[in-house]
Amino acid sequence: PLIGRLLLYDALEMEFREVRLRKNPQCPICGESPTLRELIDYEEFCGVPIHPREEEQRPDEWEISPEELAEWLRSGKRFRLIDVREPHEYQICSLEGSELMPWSDFPVYMNRLGSEEEIVLYCRSGQRSRQALEMLRQAGFRKVKNLRGGILAWAEKVDPTMPRY
Repeated sequence: PLIGRLLLYDALEMEFREVRLRKNPQCPICGESPTLRELIDYEEFCGVPIHPREEEQRPDEWEISPEELAEWLRSGKRFRLIDVREPHEYQICSLEGSELMPWSDFPVYMNRLGSEEEIVLYCRSGQRSRQALEMLRQAGFRKVKNLRGGILAWAEKVDPTMPRY
């Protein structure tokens, strides 16, 4: 271990040097009279606002299972189904009635959505659509859901004939 020493590496010359470090007697942590005895909350110190993880707050309200979505589609419920995958992924497979709004350009497409509309977002596995959901929620959208597990979960639980990639 490098206790009390500092290892320096010069990549240009490919050389290592070791320097001994002396204890600072006035150090507030390890000096003769330490004044700091515990770590601070760095995020609080920096003024980062405290946000509980949104998924811990209301996961059911923001997600929809593949089975629930299938029921919505069968029942004729009015909502917009948004696919945030890229065009080449959309060509492989898609859910009937979905609109393509690629994640790479999603901020541009957001203007086409109404904040009072019921919206379901999906992607391949649920990660990009979760990010899109967060973006919409920050913009004031409240009736937005993410397809849990994405189109892969849909293929597994609802439509096994759907191509998987």
